[in-house]
Amino acid sequence: MEENARPGTHRAQGLGVVTGSVMLLGAVLGPGALALPTLAADAAGPASLLAWALLLLASIPVAATFAALGGTYPDGGGVAHFAAIAFDGRIAAAVSWWFLAAVPLGVTAAGLMGGQYVVAALDAGPGFAMGVGFGLLVASFVLNAVGLQVTGRIQVLTAAIMVTLLVVAVTVSLDSVRSEAFTPFAPHGWAGVGTAATVLFFAFAGWEAATHLSADFADPGRGLRRATALTLALVIVLYLGLAVVTLGVLGPAAGHDPAPLLTLLQRSFGTTGTALATAAALLLTFGAVNAYLASGARLGAALGRDRTLPRWLVGRTTPAREPRRSLAFLAACCLVVTVPVFGGVVTLDGLVRATSALLAAVTLTGTLAGIRLLRGWQRGNAVVASVFLGVVLVFCGALLMIPVGIGAAAVLAQLRRHDGERPSPASDGTHAAARTRR
Repeated sequence: MEENARPGTHRAQGLGVVTGSVMLLGAVLGPGALALPTLAADAAGPASLLAWALLLLASIPVAATFAALGGTYPDGGGVAHFAAIAFDGRIAAAVSWWFLAAVPLGVTAAGLMGGQYVVAALDAGPGFAMGVGFGLLVASFVLNAVGLQVTGRIQVLTAAIMVTLLVVAVTVSLDSVRSEAFTPFAPHGWAGVGTAATVLFFAFAGWEAATHLSADFADPGRGLRRATALTLALVIVLYLGLAVVTLGVLGPAAGHDPAPLLTLLQRSFGTTGTALATAAALLLTFGAVNAYLASGARLGAALGRDRTLPRWLVGRTTPAREPRRSLAFLAACCLVVTVPVFGGVVTLDGLVRATSALLAAVTLTGTLAGIRLLRGWQRGNAVVASVFLGVVLVFCGALLMIPVGIGAAAVLAQLRRHDGERPSPASDGTHAAARTRR
């Protein structure tokens, strides 16, 4: 079976398997564990378990595809880099804009999820939730500005605590699961399963974010592949276990409980459960926000390097230097997003659905690039992943207009930038590499 040629990149210092797994875990197992069981149960009732199972199963070829792409073509540009090699600069520009737009939307939603849990635990006001979310964003921006190695070491500790808390929550709740809680199984019809899958995609869209960190691995090929496998195993066990106990213990109330993890822990540990749920909320939120900011900042700097975005705005990729100017750009975008959120114009559900639509478009483009760039069983994984992601996009419905509109703007900007210009050397090199590797 034909194998993909891997570049001989091996850095003496960089992310290892453990630290890399932690960064991936933060992107995939984030604050979705706090609020998504409720949102999915509200959309499909107990049948939301089918949506969970479907997405967990589909995560295997999706994760494998991005691990193969990131290991073979390590670059801070992530999916945009793969799209440039497999297709052309216009598609790469659309992917870049989709991901950059998703980052401030997604991290703001994550901050709100964490803040709402803290509010529920402490019985505080809604303004306190926004303050907690804003504080988590600020802390993550500061740590990313310090450096990925420092951030990774901190996340090793927080991830260990986070996983332990979730394992405890699932284990102690299993004895309280009731079979009658799963009836009626599909109170909103089978179409609700598709709706629930669209909402839940927010929790499974982190695999593409890992590709932006691929160049930071000490051994991008082997290290990213092993980190992905370890993360995937943890995510499947924890997410599915949490979904089962949420539905099986809370029953019909699962679709209306804004803090199901808090309720489960309080049932088992009383007031101590409140402290445990608060800690879990803060750790899950921080991990996700940190991972996406690290990925988004590296993408922005890669776009500045390739002149897809102005260098004065996002800087450019420079070896051994953190993309601080790109981080500052993302910070400004987050401030813009928080204005309508604070004003009550945009809801958490709206942020989650918009982020899911954008990340679904990014992820599908990445797996389609995998069909062209990968070989053998890895190409087969990309085909399966692309079919699944196409179905998810269909269920996004009217929200598809968000990636369509942003993608059109990106293509127009790309055409205007290249109108009358010669292709840049970087662009020539990219397409030459594409011709060589196909």
